[in-house]
Amino acid sequence: MSKQTHAFQAEVAQLLHLVTHSLYSNQEIFLRELISNASDACDKLRFEALNHNALYEDAPDLQVRLSFDKNAKTLTITDNGIGMTAQEAIDHLGTIAKSGTKDFMSRLSGDQKQDAQLIGQFGVGFYSGFIVADKITVETRRAGAKPEEGVRWISAGTGDFEVETITRAERGTSVILHLREEALEYANTWKLKEIVGKYSDHISLPILMEKEEWKDGELIDPHDENGGRQPGGMVKTGEWETINKASALWTRPKKDISDEQYADFYKQISRDFEAPLTWTHNRVEGSTEYTQLLYIPGKAPHDLWNRDKKAGIKLYVKRVFIMDDAEALMPSYLRFVKGVVDSADLPLNVSRELLQESRDVKAIREGCTKRVLSMLEDLAKHDKAPESTDGVTDVLSEEDKAKLGQYAKFYAEFGAVLKEGLGEDFANRERLLKLLRFASTTSDTLSVSFADYKARMKDGQDAIYYITADTLAAAKNSPQLEVFKKKGIEVLLMTDRVDEWALNFVHEFDGTPLQSVAKGAFDLGKLQDEEEKKAAETAAETFKPVLAKLKEALKDKAEDVRVTSRLVDSPACLVVTDDGMSMQLARMLKQAGQKAPDVKPVLEVNPEHALVKKLDGSVHFHDLAHILFDQALLAEGGLPEDPAAYVKRVNALLS
Repeated sequence: MSKQTHAFQAEVAQLLHLVTHSLYSNQEIFLRELISNASDACDKLRFEALNHNALYEDAPDLQVRLSFDKNAKTLTITDNGIGMTAQEAIDHLGTIAKSGTKDFMSRLSGDQKQDAQLIGQFGVGFYSGFIVADKITVETRRAGAKPEEGVRWISAGTGDFEVETITRAERGTSVILHLREEALEYANTWKLKEIVGKYSDHISLPILMEKEEWKDGELIDPHDENGGRQPGGMVKTGEWETINKASALWTRPKKDISDEQYADFYKQISRDFEAPLTWTHNRVEGSTEYTQLLYIPGKAPHDLWNRDKKAGIKLYVKRVFIMDDAEALMPSYLRFVKGVVDSADLPLNVSRELLQESRDVKAIREGCTKRVLSMLEDLAKHDKAPESTDGVTDVLSEEDKAKLGQYAKFYAEFGAVLKEGLGEDFANRERLLKLLRFASTTSDTLSVSFADYKARMKDGQDAIYYITADTLAAAKNSPQLEVFKKKGIEVLLMTDRVDEWALNFVHEFDGTPLQSVAKGAFDLGKLQDEEEKKAAETAAETFKPVLAKLKEALKDKAEDVRVTSRLVDSPACLVVTDDGMSMQLARMLKQAGQKAPDVKPVLEVNPEHALVKKLDGSVHFHDLAHILFDQALLAEGGLPEDPAAYVKRVNALLS
């Protein structure tokens, strides 16, 4: 193929401008990204060679090499991995899949150091080379291709790139960075070793560099009495040395791994710039043998709720990389967990289809799930700091002190995802229930557990009361809570969109039923004295004629109209039957484009309210009835079917 010029995808051109003009504060991340790409290329070759051993050609030992030329101002990262064909070079280096740039730029914060760290999260790590280079040359040949099928790709990071065919004897890829003047510090052995030690020490492949040794300068003039010499310097010896540990982190004994090394490895596999919240590293033995190194991130990823995003942990078999997102090894509701599983029992040619059916995989999945839940339980156990006046904190270990408050951080990021497990993981439902946290009428923070609530229940209270709403403000100010506030009965405030769905799978906690305050007829049981019950019965009897007229006026909107004693300050509220779908869930389904039944709620009215008392004999009865219903709908978080008609009725009465 003769030399051809191609235009970059529009998003790539946009990204290149950003990289070359903005992200300079943490330049060294370019090397982390290019080494990670080189390691991935070797992993891909190792996987493909399981069935095609000839792909190794005459070089079975996979490695990454770093070399530089100070005179030419170049730094080269070479791997002997899978390599690329000409079309793959055009596709992989000229476009970005899944609109990575758009997501990347939407996350920019203005903090350049943090922004630079984001680049690896979106599959655009190759372009970070332009942070330090004004031109990049890539020379590559795919494993199994002929030497004359090599490819050279060149770009100055502007609007286009060139591709041509070359002869390349060795398989794999060389990325040659033509360094900018201000980036020549990276053509330095000491600097490169420092960066590799910081970011890539855990790469399981050897990263090699040519050794250097000091050479004294030569005499300029043997007759010079001052012994004038040309300056000495470091020269390359021709020998290559490994500059990283070159062993998978999870295979080392825990005692030999520092917290910093664990955190650095997490950053490498997750492309996260923040340290993880916690982790667990174990070797599991028994009928199924495997090693697990699992991390819980400190922050939710930007695509946590993306249904199309593959999630899972990295699967290795006998230290051979198999796949990146082995979703079969972790349930969906724990998709935020990052890490590695290395199995001794699975076949090396295992596929995604086989993973779904394997008995060993199910055992690994169950083991990983239990280990993650144990980590969360441990964080939750230490979440509340003991009273400092007791001196109890003095007897806690430093490790335990560090965990205080960590669960609250986790729950703020991932609590809503954890709730999905109530419908997906029956075996661990009780454990999950104990891990849930809510706001309540006594606490605005997500700090109240079901166990906390039960411990505070009033004498005679036989249910855990809760309300669901779109926002905390809507929940706190719901009319349904008025009598509970009056009597000092705590109500849990549930405001995550997943709550309505998740609670379909939960009916009790530790033997105590859960009761929505917006469902069913009002009944506080023993918490309501006989005098209150009698007053409610009398009001219902007295108000029968008005109720009949309300039912007729609202027959198209309300399933029923009845008197209630759950209201104190509001004239009316809407509830649904015990077995009916809540209005909030119906709204969410419709917003998601799914079919949902038209919910006809029950209108409950407060016979002691002045507006309700005006109904009897009012010439505006019909308008007042509809205003009562629409106001109750607004307070519940909905909107009137005909907002204009509602406004017209209110204006008519006001005037």
